[in-house]
Amino acid sequence: MTNAKIEAVLFDWGGTLATWHTIDLLAAWRPVAALLDEARADELAARLVTAENAVWRRSRDEHRSGTFEEVCLLADTVMTPAALAEYERQWDPHTELEPDAIDTLRAIRAEGLKVGVLSNTIWSRRRHEDIFARDGVLELLDGAVYTSEIPYTKPHPEAFLAAMRAVGVSEPSRCLFVGDRLFDDVWGAQNVGMRAAHVPHSAIPVEQVGHTEGTPDATVQRLSELPSLIDSWNTAAA
Repeated sequence: MTNAKIEAVLFDWGGTLATWHTIDLLAAWRPVAALLDEARADELAARLVTAENAVWRRSRDEHRSGTFEEVCLLADTVMTPAALAEYERQWDPHTELEPDAIDTLRAIRAEGLKVGVLSNTIWSRRRHEDIFARDGVLELLDGAVYTSEIPYTKPHPEAFLAAMRAVGVSEPSRCLFVGDRLFDDVWGAQNVGMRAAHVPHSAIPVEQVGHTEGTPDATVQRLSELPSLIDSWNTAAA
């Protein structure tokens, strides 16, 4: 482990800052499809699931990003405002913040460290910022990268470097990445020279597990353990 002091803490979102939920995609898409075409809602929902899964497989295997609009295009679907609102409503219960997330972010910022987010997502910045504003997270972020806005997804090095730049840090060894996935988050972060802390809260589906699992520099059971961990590293590096 490098002796550089940590200057920035970058967080994954789903399963890390937000509580992990196992999602039934077909059940989430079905009410959306019903608003678009009630007579063929089952067929349309199945197409949307197939399209979304294809985008996520590409993310896993090729580390190339996708968007919500691309999922709709692949499913040969034109989304309406009412259907989009229903889609977001279906997902709202699954965007619940971890109970200790806010206090942890505040504690990290109180130590003068930068705080950022890097999320593999098909959702827009607007959607994420609405959620973060709702939960009081947005004002605590120095920068955020949503892969729907860039060509790459974690664990591609460019995704991590983009997040580092977004918070104004230039040296990967001075960044700690915190995430729930040993491939996307831990291996990916370490591959660019960052340290990585694993939060083992999530039941990662087999089809989302990548080709390599990193060995984290630390494992924390709660986000609230992070400030003291970082303090111990920075004290040792002083």
